[in-house]
Amino acid sequence: MKVLIMTESYFGNTAKIAAAIEAGLVTRGATVSRHDPSDAPTLDGVDQLIVGSATHAMGLPNRRTRQQAETQGGRHATTGVAEWLGSLPAHPKCQVAAFSTVTGGVFAGSASKAIAKLLRSRATSTIARADFRVAGVSGPLVDGEMDRARAWGESLV
Repeated sequence: MKVLIMTESYFGNTAKIAAAIEAGLVTRGATVSRHDPSDAPTLDGVDQLIVGSATHAMGLPNRRTRQQAETQGGRHATTGVAEWLGSLPAHPKCQVAAFSTVTGGVFAGSASKAIAKLLRSRATSTIARADFRVAGVSGPLVDGEMDRARAWGESLV
């Protein structure tokens, strides 16, 4: 199984979760590549696409929230998962899963929910969706989330 993980991460927490998901997939025999939306390959030959992002302002990062993350010490980015999903062809010929990092709480929102919604607009449904908790905007990840991400990755194969 060939898997592409597309990840938008600003403080490294979402990237760490993506690496744990990758580790889980690899233990089950998958061939995995991870990319940022700015260097995304085509979906040619991809059996499964996993899209993940940090949650910003209760959903996917946008130009304004990317700038805010950068002023708080996050990495610089001019494009992200939302724009990449917007350019995705309708009816991608692979299974799709979504994940995000969230701070939790009633009003935290979820980027994975927004990813799933964008995928539905491309006439594609998600086979799985998960949120992984961070202790604050810049992290760290809550204890146990890396193990949970690895197990989630294993479950996707």
